[in-house]
Amino acid sequence: MKALTGRAPMKSPGAPSLRREIERAFWREIAKGLTSEEAAVAVGASSAAGSRWFRERGGMPTFMVSPRTGRYLSFAEREEIALLKAEGAGVRQIARQLGRAPSTISRELRRNAATRGGKLEYRASVAQWKAELLALRPKAARLVTNERLREYVQQRLSGQVRHSDGTVVTGPVTAQWKGRNKPRRQDRRWAQAWSPEQIANRLKLDFPEDETMRISHEAIYQALYVQSRGALKRELVACLRTGRALRVPRARSRKRATGHVTPEVMISQRPAETEDRAVPGHWEGDLIIGTDRSAIGTLVERTTRFTLLLHLPRMDGYGIQPRVHNGPALAGRGAEAVKDAIAAAITTLPEQLRRSLTWDRGTELAQHTQLRIDTGVAIYFADPHSPWQRGTNENTNGLLRQYFPKGTDLSRWTAEEIDAVATTLNSRPRKTLGWKTPAEALNELLSQPTTSGVATTG
Repeated sequence: MKALTGRAPMKSPGAPSLRREIERAFWREIAKGLTSEEAAVAVGASSAAGSRWFRERGGMPTFMVSPRTGRYLSFAEREEIALLKAEGAGVRQIARQLGRAPSTISRELRRNAATRGGKLEYRASVAQWKAELLALRPKAARLVTNERLREYVQQRLSGQVRHSDGTVVTGPVTAQWKGRNKPRRQDRRWAQAWSPEQIANRLKLDFPEDETMRISHEAIYQALYVQSRGALKRELVACLRTGRALRVPRARSRKRATGHVTPEVMISQRPAETEDRAVPGHWEGDLIIGTDRSAIGTLVERTTRFTLLLHLPRMDGYGIQPRVHNGPALAGRGAEAVKDAIAAAITTLPEQLRRSLTWDRGTELAQHTQLRIDTGVAIYFADPHSPWQRGTNENTNGLLRQYFPKGTDLSRWTAEEIDAVATTLNSRPRKTLGWKTPAEALNELLSQPTTSGVATTG
């Protein structure tokens, strides 16, 4: 058979698998918004095959969306070859019928023919299976062959959260990853959690002269999601911000704006210099809410994306004393507690970093007038149902939800642990900062001649 076909013997797989053309059509249906089961039925495959394709490729069609070029014989052409061959047509006649070179037809009849029974018999389905099998070009992924690069990527994805002095913060105890999306309303593992795009672009800054330390963010995603890659462990997808086990679209939730403010402190009254981010010192803030009325305050500087987290502990008597109408908010997220927490954080900053604060319309900042007197910071409120007006803060809150998921008690974390999360976030490179970290960007601003003599953030 090796002499007849010109290739090594191939073991029979039993029934030939579904053709690549069908899988390509399947991914085109997925792109239209169909589920894997619906897309499989639409192209004439079983729902089990569709689920398998979707799972094995991690929800990523990779090269399967674009059709194959006319350079290669299609299944329809192979069916035509089989029919003409059965009718006794010669190689040149078949070539004229298909518009192909005679050598192409001769090679096809010899290499991809069925060899069962010790003789060559050309069948279109078998020929298609053999052609697709021989067309595979398995290539080791860069993360497989480059151990140093793999360790760098894994460390930035799953590295431990640490205090500013380098000691490890254990974070919450989480269940073992079971191959599913992030748990709903449960704790997630605390990790450095750099995004693949952050890792790919930071490599150019950390290793400017080493071309071997380069990888695209898409290659990292494929290493995580595609089973055949095998470079990174699948459970590392839990360290991505979305926590998705597969790459599928997901609708974003809307945040409901509440509260009442006067026209004098509306965002429309905010100075124009705030919009272009050229002048540092303008902040955006909000609360991220947990169970049992627990909360953590967030402050984000618009120019550098530097983040401060506010510890809002329970007040004495919470859970013991009955709630009093118009009384103190013992849960720790009342107007008095939030005002004091913001004042304590803002007053530690240099004066040039205390220009304005734009807040959501929540009643937790009802004492904004006193806060302005205490800190000298101008306070503004966003319009109703307009979270994009505080886009920097909304984005940061989304990042923080990886450490403080919805449906969990946020009051259990100490101020030191919350500060460690802020340090981790301020140590991540950002695309909008040219892949510098917020801490680096802030230090660079503070070291400019106009701000000389001011201590840096360390």
